[in-house]
Amino acid sequence: MFQGTGSDVGKSTLVAGLCRLAQRRGLRVAPFKPQNMSNNAAACSGGGEIGRAQALQARAAGLDAQVDFNPVLLKPQSDRTSQVIVQGKILDTLGAREYMNDRREHLLQAVTESFTRLTNDYELILVEGAGSAAEVNLRSRDIANMGFAQQVQAPVCLIGDIDRGGVIASIVGTQSVIDQRDAQLISSFIINRFRGDPSLFDEGVRFIESKTQWPCRGVVPWQASAARLPQEDAVALERLPDQGTSDNSRIRIAVPMLSRIANFDDMDPLQLEPNVELRFIRPGNPIPQEVNAIVIPGTKSTIGDLAFLREQGWDHDIIAFARGGGRVIGVCGGYQLLGKAIHDPNGIDGTPGSKKALGLLDVETYMQPEKKSHKVTGYCTRSQHKLNGYEIHVGTTSGNDTLTPLAHLEGHPDGAISSNGRVEGTYLHGLFTNDEFRRWWLRSLSDTDSELINYEATVERELDALADGLEDSLNVQALFSDAREAVLP
Repeated sequence: MFQGTGSDVGKSTLVAGLCRLAQRRGLRVAPFKPQNMSNNAAACSGGGEIGRAQALQARAAGLDAQVDFNPVLLKPQSDRTSQVIVQGKILDTLGAREYMNDRREHLLQAVTESFTRLTNDYELILVEGAGSAAEVNLRSRDIANMGFAQQVQAPVCLIGDIDRGGVIASIVGTQSVIDQRDAQLISSFIINRFRGDPSLFDEGVRFIESKTQWPCRGVVPWQASAARLPQEDAVALERLPDQGTSDNSRIRIAVPMLSRIANFDDMDPLQLEPNVELRFIRPGNPIPQEVNAIVIPGTKSTIGDLAFLREQGWDHDIIAFARGGGRVIGVCGGYQLLGKAIHDPNGIDGTPGSKKALGLLDVETYMQPEKKSHKVTGYCTRSQHKLNGYEIHVGTTSGNDTLTPLAHLEGHPDGAISSNGRVEGTYLHGLFTNDEFRRWWLRSLSDTDSELINYEATVERELDALADGLEDSLNVQALFSDAREAVLP
């Protein structure tokens, strides 16, 4: 099991790279994360959803996404509540206190069931923890870190991020604050994201080893490939550099950074295009009008982010841009925001009621309890290019503009196109991963030509590069030797 000294220390990426290394060695390997909190999710082949990171790890292992890889997924819906997904399906929407106090045993049972099934099918399971191993205030109710590790007696490798500073104190401090029984499960540690010559930290490694008696399994350099892989945590957006003056020679696309942004990896293929300048617009900044298109991403709370759009003044920016002839496309929750109204009589998305939306598409959305979570295929009605992707959403959308759908998926119309053809919406996540469609869409925005990037091949290449980097910097054989059969209850 790989746990971290804190959030965003690189656990997900390291597990993905190690999944690829294990697969190269001919091992039947699978990823596992008992409990995840993320609004970036992926649909599984058999239906249901898991965290995006576990889907990427599964891909690295040569597997399709399965709900057992991430049996408990928490999707924050407001500052105080989260939608609880158990083995791919909605269980409930709960507040933090209710979740922690009332549901632990039920959820631990689901986690154990999923893990047991995986132990029957795979030789090696690489488990990812959540947040920090040292959250001692939550330990008695924990199922994500040491609570799970103790349940199955999994040896733990502790990961520290040297790039954020204080890595010596964070690793040694973790040992000093956690329970001794938990500390005994930690078999090693890794230093992640080192910039420069790793040998310069040799003395630091020796100090940590002497203080903790844990061996170091390697100092991992900063991996450029890791930043080019799909990201799960919205923290990754905060690390994006501020962008200055736009390059008028490139296709410029603006994406408002919604407060509950979900599945923002939909934008990854656009970011990789050399002739595209993709700008995530942070709160407090206007959406520039001097762009070729605005893409409104998915959101875990459409009604909540409708209010957020208005707080930022982004509703005026988007409407003005569209009325000036600009191109706007909304994906999933972004599609719902573009309609005339959002109706939520049962409070699926918060307080029951109806809200007037942006009104750029002649459609209305009705929130419903049933959630669609599945992979789909189809074609674009405008370009006729084939489309592959997935749907994860609640609500149905109807209205005059759906009579000119953006796509046909599984034989059914999807999305809508405005009467002037400048505003579009779709429920299809992964729209821009379709290379031919993406090239056609970019060409429709500007005369600037776009190279035909093979996005899927790019992801595979970056996974291989990540695995190569870990092979060079880690004692992989020692790490895999640390693993042992889990002791199931």
